[in-house]
Amino acid sequence: MPWNEPGSGDKDPWGSGNRNRGNQSPDLEEVINNVRKRFGGGGKSGSGRSGGFSPLLPVLIIGILYWGFQSFYTVDEGYQSIELRFGKHIDTVGAGLRFIAWPIEEKIVIDTQEIRTVEVGYRGDSPELKEALMMTRDENIIDVTLAVQYTIKSIEDLVFNVGDLSYQQGLDRVVRGATESALREVVGSKEMDPLLTTERSQVDADTKSLLQVILDRYQSGIMIESIEIQDAKPPLQVRDAFDDVVKADQEQVTLVNQAEAYSKSVIPNARGAAARVMQEAQAYKSKIVAEATGEAERFNQILTEYRKAPAITKKRLYIETMEDVLAGSSKVMIDQNASGGNSLMYLPIDKIIEGNRGRTSSSTNSDNVLSAPQTTNDSTQTTRRGGR
Repeated sequence: MPWNEPGSGDKDPWGSGNRNRGNQSPDLEEVINNVRKRFGGGGKSGSGRSGGFSPLLPVLIIGILYWGFQSFYTVDEGYQSIELRFGKHIDTVGAGLRFIAWPIEEKIVIDTQEIRTVEVGYRGDSPELKEALMMTRDENIIDVTLAVQYTIKSIEDLVFNVGDLSYQQGLDRVVRGATESALREVVGSKEMDPLLTTERSQVDADTKSLLQVILDRYQSGIMIESIEIQDAKPPLQVRDAFDDVVKADQEQVTLVNQAEAYSKSVIPNARGAAARVMQEAQAYKSKIVAEATGEAERFNQILTEYRKAPAITKKRLYIETMEDVLAGSSKVMIDQNASGGNSLMYLPIDKIIEGNRGRTSSSTNSDNVLSAPQTTNDSTQTTRRGGR
């Protein structure tokens, strides 16, 4: 029998209570209340008559806050951010407050001013022989360690050409591999002795230049700031012998420098002494030539006077010659005829001797010869011309 026919009894599928509640739908309301209870709600809400709130509202608020937290971000000074939409690059932005439509967009923030350091041939205090051992042009093996400092010059090239930058080790591994390749090429073009002594700075410059070329060739976006060789030495098995060679080379350089310094101090002195001797010789030459010229001129003048009055000139020459000869003598010669036969004439012998000494001393100093007349109490002798 159909449930809505007379006499159907309690066969109404909506329950027996429908007959007492008019046109309401109590079963639907119960269903809603059961859903509320299942999700943490309580009480009956009816048709908006209950004082409760929807449990979906906190979830919605938390979701909005989380979306905003993921969408708004800050780029610090010195950093750059790459914005991607579905993995495609859409923009590169600098410092400031930025926005992305998460989750369809994402960001990659990279420090472009940080100076990163990569060690090749060692890790702290631990050697890495596979990286450090290299062969030179003269087929010797050398142990080279160096440090590389680099920065990021293009984050687009870095992200899209280098790859995953989730770990710093990945970026260091790229730089280390390129550095090892460049260093092996440079060391292979050098001989061992200059590499150990005088060409380290040249190896630094060549390696830096070649490394930058390699990184630019692959568009890595990395800028090499500096390369410094920490150590370059022969392998441990032959290190003592090479240390002796290096020590000998250093001693050679020291001795060469000392010899050059000595030559620079001696040669100017020798040149000065030679110049002084040349000047003295030139002065002596000028003096002798001038004296000879003067004597010749004097002789010519005397010759002219002699030709005019031979007897007078001859007597004058004799007197001047005797005056020069006897000027240094301590003897006093007296013409007896001139004295008139007076044997008691006064002679200032002490003054005469004093004058003779003065003339002798001046004549000796002019010739650079020092001499003194030897006199005694009986040194003065009197000779009378035409005496007894």
